[in-house]
Amino acid sequence: MAGGLVFGLALSVASTVVLLRAMQERHALETDRGRIAIGWLIVEDLVMVFVLVLLPPIAAALSEGQAAGSGSGADFLMPLLITLGKVTAFILFMLVVGRRVIPWVLHYIAHTGSRELFRLAVLAIALGVAFGAAALFGVSFALGAFFAGMVLAESELSHRAAEESLPLRDAFAVLFFVSVGMLFDPTIIIRSPLLVTATFGIIVVGKSIAAFLLVRLFRHPTGTALIISASLAQIGEFSFILAALGVELNLLPQEGRDLILAGAILSILANPVLFAAIDRLKGKKNEAQEIRASEDQLVTTGLTHHTVIVGGGRVGNALIDYLRRAELPFLVIEDRAKALKRLRADGVEVIAANAADPEAIAAANMAGARRLFVAIDNAFEAGQAVEQARAANPSLEIIARAFSSDEIDHLKLHGADRIVVGTEAIAQGMLGSAFGNQADIRPPDTASSQTAR
Repeated sequence: MAGGLVFGLALSVASTVVLLRAMQERHALETDRGRIAIGWLIVEDLVMVFVLVLLPPIAAALSEGQAAGSGSGADFLMPLLITLGKVTAFILFMLVVGRRVIPWVLHYIAHTGSRELFRLAVLAIALGVAFGAAALFGVSFALGAFFAGMVLAESELSHRAAEESLPLRDAFAVLFFVSVGMLFDPTIIIRSPLLVTATFGIIVVGKSIAAFLLVRLFRHPTGTALIISASLAQIGEFSFILAALGVELNLLPQEGRDLILAGAILSILANPVLFAAIDRLKGKKNEAQEIRASEDQLVTTGLTHHTVIVGGGRVGNALIDYLRRAELPFLVIEDRAKALKRLRADGVEVIAANAADPEAIAAANMAGARRLFVAIDNAFEAGQAVEQARAANPSLEIIARAFSSDEIDHLKLHGADRIVVGTEAIAQGMLGSAFGNQADIRPPDTASSQTAR
């Protein structure tokens, strides 16, 4: 019974990494379906965290009951109450002490001016709280890391902490899946093909049907239900952790863990195929095309000799304000629902599409435009937009933003005339305030290195 419970829970929780990647590729994170999927995952992850907390005392009570021949309710309930008491003590400690100490430490380290020290501090706090939760309170690493993130969010430096931890997150995700691949026993497919097929079917078919019915029960559109069901038709990180803990606690046989790993790998491989099938079923419409459909069609602009801005975020808004004051013709290419709504409310002419789409380039009359500002922070997507725009108008002046030398090289390769990096823009603004707009921080060699056609 205990093994079946662990096995069922492991098959029920989807991978956050896989789902977020699928949603990001379809620009759906800020849509209703994206919010539903992410909310669903948050609930699953929170439940799994507390399952990891409660599983050891449950296993201990079960083993004691088997050793004694029959366990009483008190024997089962006492370890559970002790664990809940430890969890409560840890939560109170983090809310009372952690919320004051950790933000203070981050502010003190930030004042040293060392970015490397700040990055190490974020990593040390996250790992330290997780380890302390396990060593001092008997709480799982997962719950400790969760509360470390909550406490870090209390600091005014939380956004900077998140930015510093992003490269580490990607590295740890890669290491995690590599280690899981090393645990996988491929002979399970030959030894137990029917069990592997059944496990795969539960994950991909069973979960998808359950998710589809639940989403439709709340009266969401069929398209949303299909996307949510495909997003959840895989398992990942917490499934692996739960399977390993189940084997360690003698609740789950070794074959059960092998089945979970096989089901996870196969379902992750099948997930893009499911999305492709849904796209084909819906006529290969992506999120940007659905936004266009709501506007009837993608109407070609009547502007000529105008400026095109890709991205309506903070940088894009600053460009919009300047062009409005200068009374220069412009339009914006944007595919995020929230930004589209705001721009249209402000009376801005918007092309609701991805800038890398040739139809968006044609609708924006890029061939008749004077210049292009690429104001998005996704270098890969920006490179595609630059390449499409350069192909449509070889004489177009293209100015893009970048954050690293690799991004500069990438955008130059695709045809950008000028790439502005954050440090250069800040320094230029400071010199402009002191010496007027004629001040230029770029020496000839630097200017040529960032200009290409």
